[in-house]
Amino acid sequence: MRVLGIDPGLTRCGVGVVDGSVGRTLSMVHVGVFRTPAELDTARRLHQLEQMVEASVLLHRPDVVAVERVFSQHNVSTVMGTAQASGIAMLVAARHGIPVHLHTPSEVKAAVTGSGRADKAQVTGMVTRLLRLTEAPKPADAADALALAICHIWRGGAQNRLQEAIAKAEQATRKAAAR
Repeated sequence: MRVLGIDPGLTRCGVGVVDGSVGRTLSMVHVGVFRTPAELDTARRLHQLEQMVEASVLLHRPDVVAVERVFSQHNVSTVMGTAQASGIAMLVAARHGIPVHLHTPSEVKAAVTGSGRADKAQVTGMVTRLLRLTEAPKPADAADALALAICHIWRGGAQNRLQEAIAKAEQATRKAAAR
Protein backbone atom coordinates (compact mmCIF):
# COMPACT_ATOMS: atom_id res chain seq x y z
CA MET A 1 0.00 0.00 0.00
CA ARG A 2 1.23 3.47 -0.83
CA VAL A 3 0.10 6.23 1.53
CA LEU A 4 0.43 9.96 1.05
CA GLY A 5 0.55 11.51 4.52
CA ILE A 6 -0.32 15.18 4.80
CA ASP A 7 0.36 17.35 7.83
CA PRO A 8 -1.82 20.28 6.78
CA GLY A 9 -0.77 23.87 7.14
CA LEU A 10 -1.15 27.02 5.11
CA THR A 11 2.41 28.27 5.60
CA ARG A 12 4.06 24.82 5.79
CA CYS A 13 2.28 21.66 4.67
CA GLY A 14 4.23 18.47 5.31
CA VAL A 15 3.96 15.67 2.74
CA GLY A 16 5.34 12.17 3.02
CA VAL A 17 4.83 9.10 0.88
CA VAL A 18 5.43 5.67 2.40
CA ASP A 19 5.10 2.18 0.91
CA GLY A 20 4.41 -0.74 3.18
CA SER A 21 1.94 -3.02 4.89
CA VAL A 22 1.42 -4.44 8.36
CA GLY A 23 4.27 -6.78 9.27
CA ARG A 24 6.43 -5.71 6.34
CA THR A 25 9.30 -3.29 6.02
CA LEU A 26 8.28 0.30 5.40
CA SER A 27 10.02 2.45 2.83
CA MET A 28 9.98 6.17 2.28
CA VAL A 29 9.20 7.19 -1.28
CA HIS A 30 9.16 10.96 -0.80
CA VAL A 31 9.20 13.60 1.90
CA GLY A 32 8.94 17.35 1.71
CA VAL A 33 7.18 20.51 2.75
CA PHE A 34 4.96 22.69 0.59
CA ARG A 35 5.28 26.36 1.48
CA THR A 36 3.09 29.29 0.52
CA PRO A 37 4.15 32.92 0.93
CA ALA A 38 2.46 34.71 3.83
CA GLU A 39 2.21 37.91 1.79
CA LEU A 40 -0.26 36.31 -0.66
CA ASP A 41 -3.96 36.43 0.07
CA THR A 42 -5.48 33.21 1.42
CA ALA A 43 -7.25 32.28 -1.83
CA ARG A 44 -4.00 32.38 -3.82
CA ARG A 45 -2.17 30.43 -1.11
CA LEU A 46 -4.85 27.74 -1.16
CA HIS A 47 -4.67 27.60 -4.95
CA GLN A 48 -0.89 27.12 -4.81
CA LEU A 49 -1.31 24.42 -2.18
CA GLU A 50 -3.93 22.67 -4.32
CA GLN A 51 -1.54 22.66 -7.29
CA MET A 52 1.29 21.21 -5.18
CA VAL A 53 -0.90 18.47 -3.66
CA GLU A 54 -2.29 17.68 -7.13
CA ALA A 55 1.23 17.31 -8.53
CA SER A 56 2.19 15.03 -5.65
CA VAL A 57 -0.86 12.80 -6.19
CA LEU A 58 -0.14 12.57 -9.92
CA LEU A 59 3.54 11.82 -9.36
CA HIS A 60 3.27 9.30 -6.52
CA ARG A 61 -0.12 7.68 -7.24
CA PRO A 62 -1.04 6.88 -3.60
CA ASP A 63 -3.63 4.23 -2.72
CA VAL A 64 -4.85 6.35 0.17
CA VAL A 65 -4.33 9.82 1.61
CA ALA A 66 -3.90 10.17 5.38
CA VAL A 67 -4.50 13.65 6.76
CA GLU A 68 -4.02 14.91 10.28
CA ARG A 69 -7.42 15.64 11.83
CA VAL A 70 -7.69 19.32 12.68
CA PHE A 71 -8.18 19.92 16.36
CA SER A 72 -9.15 23.04 18.25
CA GLN A 73 -6.34 25.38 19.09
CA HIS A 74 -6.32 28.65 20.97
CA ASN A 75 -5.15 30.60 17.93
CA VAL A 76 -8.20 30.76 15.63
CA SER A 77 -6.24 32.04 12.62
CA THR A 78 -3.84 29.08 12.87
CA VAL A 79 -6.63 26.51 13.10
CA MET A 80 -8.45 28.15 10.16
CA GLY A 81 -5.39 27.87 7.90
CA THR A 82 -4.85 24.28 9.00
CA ALA A 83 -8.48 23.40 8.33
CA GLN A 84 -8.39 25.07 4.92
CA ALA A 85 -5.21 23.20 3.96
CA SER A 86 -6.77 19.96 5.19
CA GLY A 87 -9.81 20.60 3.00
CA ILE A 88 -7.59 21.16 -0.03
CA ALA A 89 -5.84 17.81 0.55
CA MET A 90 -9.18 16.01 0.89
CA LEU A 91 -10.57 17.72 -2.22
CA VAL A 92 -7.61 16.71 -4.38
CA ALA A 93 -7.82 13.10 -3.15
CA ALA A 94 -11.58 12.98 -3.81
CA ARG A 95 -11.06 14.39 -7.31
CA HIS A 96 -8.83 11.37 -8.05
CA GLY A 97 -11.08 8.83 -6.31
CA ILE A 98 -8.50 8.21 -3.57
CA PRO A 99 -9.85 7.34 -0.12
CA VAL A 100 -9.05 9.84 2.63
CA HIS A 101 -8.57 8.90 6.27
CA LEU A 102 -8.16 11.34 9.13
CA HIS A 103 -5.96 10.55 12.13
CA THR A 104 -5.67 12.59 15.32
CA PRO A 105 -2.25 13.74 16.49
CA SER A 106 -2.45 11.42 19.51
CA GLU A 107 -3.34 8.42 17.28
CA VAL A 108 -0.31 9.15 15.12
CA LYS A 109 2.01 9.56 18.10
CA ALA A 110 0.73 6.35 19.69
CA ALA A 111 1.09 4.37 16.45
CA VAL A 112 4.64 5.52 15.83
CA THR A 113 6.08 5.80 19.35
CA GLY A 114 3.72 3.80 21.54
CA SER A 115 2.67 6.93 23.46
CA GLY A 116 -0.06 9.37 22.47
CA ARG A 117 1.81 12.04 24.43
CA ALA A 118 5.15 11.75 22.63
CA ASP A 119 6.89 14.99 21.74
CA LYS A 120 8.01 16.01 18.25
CA ALA A 121 11.59 14.81 18.85
CA GLN A 122 10.36 11.33 19.81
CA VAL A 123 8.10 11.14 16.74
CA THR A 124 10.92 12.28 14.45
CA GLY A 125 13.33 9.80 16.03
CA MET A 126 10.97 6.87 15.57
CA VAL A 127 10.10 7.86 11.99
CA THR A 128 13.83 7.99 11.22
CA ARG A 129 14.32 4.54 12.75
CA LEU A 130 11.24 2.90 11.24
CA LEU A 131 12.08 4.10 7.75
CA ARG A 132 15.80 3.36 8.22
CA LEU A 133 16.76 6.89 7.21
CA THR A 134 20.33 8.14 7.53
CA GLU A 135 19.15 11.48 8.89
CA ALA A 136 15.97 12.82 10.44
CA PRO A 137 13.45 14.44 8.10
CA LYS A 138 13.28 18.20 8.61
CA PRO A 139 11.36 20.31 9.41
CA ALA A 140 8.99 18.64 11.88
CA ASP A 141 6.10 19.01 9.39
CA ALA A 142 7.88 16.59 7.05
CA ALA A 143 8.45 14.03 9.82
CA ASP A 144 4.82 14.41 10.92
CA ALA A 145 3.61 13.68 7.37
CA LEU A 146 5.68 10.48 7.29
CA ALA A 147 4.32 9.57 10.73
CA LEU A 148 0.77 10.00 9.40
CA ALA A 149 1.50 7.65 6.52
CA ILE A 150 3.04 5.06 8.87
CA CYS A 151 0.09 5.38 11.24
CA HIS A 152 -2.33 4.71 8.42
CA ILE A 153 -0.42 1.69 7.16
CA TRP A 154 -0.38 0.17 10.63
CA ARG A 155 -3.83 1.23 11.84
CA GLY A 156 -5.81 2.07 8.73
CA GLY A 157 -5.70 -1.42 7.27
CA ALA A 158 -7.12 -2.90 10.47
CA GLN A 159 -9.81 -0.21 10.62
CA ASN A 160 -10.77 -0.90 6.99
CA ARG A 161 -11.01 -4.67 7.63
CA LEU A 162 -13.17 -4.05 10.70
CA GLN A 163 -15.50 -1.74 8.75
CA GLU A 164 -15.77 -4.29 5.93
CA ALA A 165 -16.58 -7.08 8.41
CA ILE A 166 -19.28 -4.93 10.05
CA ALA A 167 -20.77 -4.08 6.65
CA LYS A 168 -20.85 -7.77 5.66
CA ALA A 169 -22.49 -8.72 8.95
CA GLU A 170 -25.12 -6.00 8.52
CA GLN A 171 -25.78 -7.13 4.96
CA ALA A 172 -26.18 -10.76 6.11
CA THR A 173 -28.58 -9.63 8.86
CA ARG A 174 -30.67 -7.69 6.33
CA LYS A 175 -30.79 -10.70 3.98
CA ALA A 176 -31.83 -13.00 6.80
CA ALA A 177 -34.55 -10.56 7.93
CA ALA A 178 -35.86 -10.27 4.36
CA ARG A 179 -36.44 -14.05 4.14
